[in-house]
Amino acid sequence: MKPGLIAGMSQEVRFEVTQAMCPHFDGVLVHPVCATWTLANYMEVAGRKLLTPHLEPHEEGVGVHLTIDHRAAAPIGALVTVRATVESASARRLTCVTHAASGERTIAEGRFVQAILPKERLAEVFASGKT
Repeated sequence: MKPGLIAGMSQEVRFEVTQAMCPHFDGVLVHPVCATWTLANYMEVAGRKLLTPHLEPHEEGVGVHLTIDHRAAAPIGALVTVRATVESASARRLTCVTHAASGERTIAEGRFVQAILPKERLAEVFASGKT
């Protein structure tokens, strides 16, 4: 991995909650608020934005750990900002703390870890079916 990722660096993504982002089970809308899995997606996107500029051409990042404490609801129409901040970085791993907020209100907090592997090795693993 290229140098330059240091603790405290951050990236953000913003989105407006839509009905498609709400929890649906068996095709039925359960709650008209942002689903935890939607937050998971955007936490990964924010973390990925930190990692991508630092990958060497032969490397790829893979999510290996994600925790989320979903603390408050964000209803349809709410604007949500998700921030990933580097907690630690090494040649093989990036750990970010994540925070999602709507205005001043915390919606969720968590941690996202990405392993950095050679693309060739990932291709071998995926081709073997032993993922």
